[in-house]
Amino acid sequence: MFVSGQIPINPETGDFVSGGIAEQTEQVFKNLKAVLEASGSSLDQVVKTTVFLADMKEFSGMNEVYATFFSGPPPARATVAAAGLPRDARVEIEAVALVSE
Repeated sequence: MFVSGQIPINPETGDFVSGGIAEQTEQVFKNLKAVLEASGSSLDQVVKTTVFLADMKEFSGMNEVYATFFSGPPPARATVAAAGLPRDARVEIEAVALVSE
């Protein structure tokens, strides 16, 4: 399953999550988790992510939150700096995951 890039939008309200990189990364993972579970997958079945950061100086803050969402070894990851993320997000994450049959 290919999950397109998720940004920190609360799906219940449609509001953009305010705060810094930690708050935004947490909301992005909540969004990824919801999409994966709705499709019969989970964060445990993610094999690769791509993280887009507005500022690479925020890598460590993103990484601290990122690590809390994986119980085992984290999946392969590429992290790139990307100017002009949608709605001026600090972080956007896309994922590739296996789907249980």
